[in-house]
Amino acid sequence: MHILFTGVGRRIELLQAFRNAALVLNKELKIYGADMAGTAPALAYCDYTRKVVAIKDPDYIRNLLNICADDHIDLLIPTIDTDLLILSENREKFEKIGTRVMISAPDKIRICRDKNNTSQFFVDCGLHAPMPVNDWREYRSGYPAFIKPKDGSSSINAFKIENAEELEVYAGQVEDYIVQPFVKGHEYTIDIFCDWDGSPISIVPRERLQVRAGEVLKTRIELDQTMIDESKTLCKAFKPCGPMTVQLIRDDAGIDWFIEINPRFGGGAPLSMKAGARSAEAVLKLIAGEKVEEYQIADGAIYSRFDQSVCITEGKGKIKGVIFDLDDTLYSEKEYVRSGYKAVSDYLGGGYEEKLWGFFEAGKPAIDELLRELGRESEKEKVLSVYRTHKPDIHLYSGVPELINELKRKGIKVGIITDGRPEGQRNKLDALGLNVDDLIITDELGGTQFRKPCDIAFRIMITKWRMNPADVVYVADNPNKDFLAPQQIGMKSIWFRNKDGLYSSKVQDINFRSVDKLHDLFLGCYK
Repeated sequence: MHILFTGVGRRIELLQAFRNAALVLNKELKIYGADMAGTAPALAYCDYTRKVVAIKDPDYIRNLLNICADDHIDLLIPTIDTDLLILSENREKFEKIGTRVMISAPDKIRICRDKNNTSQFFVDCGLHAPMPVNDWREYRSGYPAFIKPKDGSSSINAFKIENAEELEVYAGQVEDYIVQPFVKGHEYTIDIFCDWDGSPISIVPRERLQVRAGEVLKTRIELDQTMIDESKTLCKAFKPCGPMTVQLIRDDAGIDWFIEINPRFGGGAPLSMKAGARSAEAVLKLIAGEKVEEYQIADGAIYSRFDQSVCITEGKGKIKGVIFDLDDTLYSEKEYVRSGYKAVSDYLGGGYEEKLWGFFEAGKPAIDELLRELGRESEKEKVLSVYRTHKPDIHLYSGVPELINELKRKGIKVGIITDGRPEGQRNKLDALGLNVDDLIITDELGGTQFRKPCDIAFRIMITKWRMNPADVVYVADNPNKDFLAPQQIGMKSIWFRNKDGLYSSKVQDINFRSVDKLHDLFLGCYK
């Protein structure tokens, strides 16, 4: 599954929820993040990053369509308000190339983008809403009042007004505003998630205990039945596709005053997911056409959020530890493939090495092709075992032993983190005779789910070394999977651009340093 998030920004919790959902459901997921500047912190948590033009640029939709077509995107999920209407209006263009957009209908998006329409929509649904006016001179509903942009979000340029004099001043400062009565009470967010047709899968009201710049910092799950029933009424009228976030205030009389609708994942949506509303899992099931069950929500749970840093551009600094990838970083994996084909050829009677290599270079499953040609398909499992367990004839790249010895001579820790079947990887290591301080074969930690980009192996090694992640560098050849975990935990990364590696033709655009020789990796770092 390939999912593209637009306006990815700071939505790290949301991406982590999708990553965990894929793990729980045992589904292969690749996350793509679109960003205009290329410096959004959430990009460090994406498998692939894509720079896009500004949303107001006439080529924005064409830009996204090209990305979706080139990367075979299954689902596009917008995360910011300014993205919603243009994506909704162009949804059919994406569907024609095989990309679904998790977005509600254009007429419903327009309701949300104009606070006048939003308030009227609530009232039409039989709910309470503070009705706005568009001219401060016409406001007659008493004070305190509230002024905010008609199409605003994140509490930007939203102000509480105590009297008519203040209202006149702020009306001159806030462009295209609305004025409405200020409602005093407890603030709530309702995280709603629906299927493609707008039927609710989960409805989670939660009280906003602490807020900063419109973003919730602390919240309490409160499965209030009145709010849940009111939300069902909204869903019946709105028919949201996927996520919808609703804001309301419950006054001292117990009346719910509905303020806002955002037909997207709200910034605090991952809090509801942690409480049991597994919306990310539901998305992956919906893409696969699977049935989505109702989830059990942890009523009364309290969650608090915090900020965390991620390095976008690495600076210079002293390195205390170096962790290497193995395959195609310290030796040629093609050499291992040739060695394995020789073992297979010998088992089958000899003389098949070049034929196997020819199939390999043609991009075909070499062993399958040869066995089919020989009429020996029934021996496949045995032949695969021969390949995977053979004692390989492989050699370190020139200069690697000297480099590792030099690092260790200078007191720098040296380790290896590699993916792969344990027996095969250990046979490679025995053949290479590597002398390192620590080794982790990720599959030995508990299965293939610990392979990169999972960060557990890196955390284990750094913890064992008692080092700051910023003092450790990871050297590897495959930018499509190797560098995500190190970047997330604050390590440095160096890309060994192996022009003859198995993945050299699959390299995407990345920001890692490029080198041609292992000797060049640390020039200037240790002198």
